[in-house]
Amino acid sequence: MPEQGKMTIDVEKVRMAIRVGIPISITTYTLPKEMEAFMNDTLFVFLSELEQEHMTEFLSYSLNELTTNAKKANTKRIYFKEKKLDLLNPADYAEGMKNFKNDTLSNINYYLHLQKEAGLYIKLILQMRNGKIKIEVRNNAELLPTEYKRMHEKLRLAQQYTAIEQAFEQVLDDSEGAGLGLIIMILMLEKIGLTKENFQIFCENGETITRIILPLNEKMQNDISVMSRECIKIIDSLPQFPETIRKVTALIADPDVKMSEIAACISSDVALSTDLLKLVNSAQFALASPCSSIGDAVKMVGLHGIKNLVYAAGSINELEKISSADQKEQWTHAYKVAFYAYNLARNFCAGEREVIEDCYVCGLLHDMGKLMFEAARPNLSAHIKQLSAEKGISEDHFKKLTTGVNHSELGALIAEKWNFPEQISAVIRHHHEPDVAPKNIRMLTSLIYLSDMMVHYETGEVDFYQFDPDILLQFRITAEEQMKKIVERLSKAFAAQ
Repeated sequence: MPEQGKMTIDVEKVRMAIRVGIPISITTYTLPKEMEAFMNDTLFVFLSELEQEHMTEFLSYSLNELTTNAKKANTKRIYFKEKKLDLLNPADYAEGMKNFKNDTLSNINYYLHLQKEAGLYIKLILQMRNGKIKIEVRNNAELLPTEYKRMHEKLRLAQQYTAIEQAFEQVLDDSEGAGLGLIIMILMLEKIGLTKENFQIFCENGETITRIILPLNEKMQNDISVMSRECIKIIDSLPQFPETIRKVTALIADPDVKMSEIAACISSDVALSTDLLKLVNSAQFALASPCSSIGDAVKMVGLHGIKNLVYAAGSINELEKISSADQKEQWTHAYKVAFYAYNLARNFCAGEREVIEDCYVCGLLHDMGKLMFEAARPNLSAHIKQLSAEKGISEDHFKKLTTGVNHSELGALIAEKWNFPEQISAVIRHHHEPDVAPKNIRMLTSLIYLSDMMVHYETGEVDFYQFDPDILLQFRITAEEQMKKIVERLSKAFAAQ
């Protein structure tokens, strides 16, 4: 990202990050005025999208304080290195700090240039996940024991003050400048209802991390609850799964069933037979010649595979009944995720049969909550106007809520209503946060997460840094160039179907 000139905020990317709980990250090496302004503007857009503008003033102050301290810490490392002084030696530290402020301020561009050359960065991370806002400032210079002690002493002091004026009167410390500013920041955060538990400073993997955790305000949580209840009403109004599919799944559950009985039951439903053959002949199975009969399909795929495909075919049929023509793009996304997931599973999960068998249907249905909600949206317009008047919530606010509504949870509720296997419902529920999925399906959930993110990456909706690093490591992806090559290969193969 350039560090000079006017930088434009991509509001759609901010919305996308909020919707799926992925981080927004901004990195700078020198923190020029333009970058400070860009960070503050991004914070404002982020908070505005979450209807938390009332926090802007306090959090902007906090952001400026934390980024300035991070920049100062980086400069200190460079300055001590230039002066050949040891930061860990008390005598050297005292000697260096005598002239640190004057020397660096009088020649700041030189020291900032050295910081950039050394790769010392300041990073802002914003993320909305599980109903909480996370704001982090990171820099890759770990706090020294003396700095850590000093910082936590200021945090302890801040708890004793009841007003900013008190802090001004009692804190007489300008040797390093990280005292009064930090105390004022804590007092300002307390004004928006935060306690010391909401603020953390720690070191991890070579970085100093300052983290502020904010719960959504009560009104926002109540409004989301209202919207969620309305969505559940829509789910409750959905029809039961087709009778034929329920008969097929009951037969599959019978240990004495014959393949011919399952094939006969499926064949009795022309629409289901057609949809099932279409899925069997899709890229998932890469057949040398098309499968033309349900009997052959059942034999080839096996009971577990047929059960998955029956659920997929039934869901597609039911969702397409309420889908509109402009949802074609969402269905293309779903088929792509399924295709990517299956091919990634064959390469990365060769010994895990169930993951390979389940990944296609999970990829296909991962966004069924979004598909359902988007299909129902036109009929919700009049209802939203009525709700807005009844609940005292602006229509604009309701629109923001509907774009950010938890489609993963909605999809899982639909899957549960239709009695899907537990692992499919769980993957739909957790495909944006595989780290909290049940352990027995975590690999499958991670696979769907990765495939989904790859498709969004391909369209430019997300950047490489927004991928969960633990999941990249899990699939042995270590660099963006590697990611690009994998996505290019999958994209070409999908287009060639």
